[in-house]
Amino acid sequence: MAERLKYGQVGGDLKALIGECHRKALGMEPRAELVCGCFSAIDELNDECAEAYHVDPSRVYYDTEEMAKAEEGKIDFVAICTPNFVHYSAAKVFLEHGINVMCEKPLTLTIEEAEDLQRIAKEKDLVFAVDYCYSGYVMPKVMKQMIARGDIGDIISVNADYMEGCFLPLLSETEQVNSRIWRTDPKYSGVSNTCADDGTHVEHLVNYVTGLKVKRLLATSDTFGKKLDLNDNIILEYDNGAHGAYWFSQVLCGSPNEINLRIYGTKGALEWHQTKPDELLFSQAGKATQVLYRSGDGIDVPAAGLARMPLGHPEGYYLSIANVYRSFVSTILKRKAGETPTEEDLDFPTVDDGVSGVKFFHAVVESAKNDSKWVELD
Repeated sequence: MAERLKYGQVGGDLKALIGECHRKALGMEPRAELVCGCFSAIDELNDECAEAYHVDPSRVYYDTEEMAKAEEGKIDFVAICTPNFVHYSAAKVFLEHGINVMCEKPLTLTIEEAEDLQRIAKEKDLVFAVDYCYSGYVMPKVMKQMIARGDIGDIISVNADYMEGCFLPLLSETEQVNSRIWRTDPKYSGVSNTCADDGTHVEHLVNYVTGLKVKRLLATSDTFGKKLDLNDNIILEYDNGAHGAYWFSQVLCGSPNEINLRIYGTKGALEWHQTKPDELLFSQAGKATQVLYRSGDGIDVPAAGLARMPLGHPEGYYLSIANVYRSFVSTILKRKAGETPTEEDLDFPTVDDGVSGVKFFHAVVESAKNDSKWVELD
């Protein structure tokens, strides 16, 4: 029987969206088994969650440090699914006990914390993934390989947005009501809400599919009288000299969870929409635009073979996270066996991507607070 990895989970009780997404995504991964957890800071919820997940009561913990110490050498990785302000302390203690980490984004609240986790992971030679899950969809992987092959030529412009309306009610509520929502509270979210929460997804996705790094940016941010940003507009310059424009907003009436990504080159263009994740628009100069379908004809790059479902059977959000875990788990298994992970095994967002995201949203906040001045990113 093939080896199965043992893992623990921090956060993600039965009332939490993201923790449930991680658990269900890992439920599609037969090579990983949930064996322990510290699911909630509320003891009753922690116990309730452990019972629902069929975790041995002796391996249910009420403190992450206690869990890391007790599970050292017993689990292969931990999935950290907590609110942002817990990411650093939880990830650090597990790294210090030699345990591989999968962490939700944004990685940390500060650049210093992110770089500290990066340093520890490298010093201890541990696998550290960050859940920028939209790169787990098949069609962005197809985009990445088509662009690398030169199908659209040299990139000359990028346009991307992340649009939703989840916080629109805040604009008509009192500050007392707002304070109960942790994402809008600097104590729990640091210097940014929308850019850190949604914008870092776009920053990673553009870098993933194009290979371009942001050289500098200028930004405006709208708080609408609240403590943190709810709407961000950004102009960027990449390391190849091209420019791009991003828009992130959580107060758009009628907008679901939308990511729209458009990459323009000297020979063609690619366009992908998260609400239609199985489709990719491919334009070539002088030709009619093609619609490429996941598992369909016309895709001749290796990523086409990564689909889990046949044509006409939609793949969605859970599978995007599952695909990130597929590569993460494969890498840990290969390393345990003394084998070298392949490029496909290593196809997941790393702690380096997490650090990049933290630097990105700090640069956006800095620019917005300084009359939209250009801010350099290293």
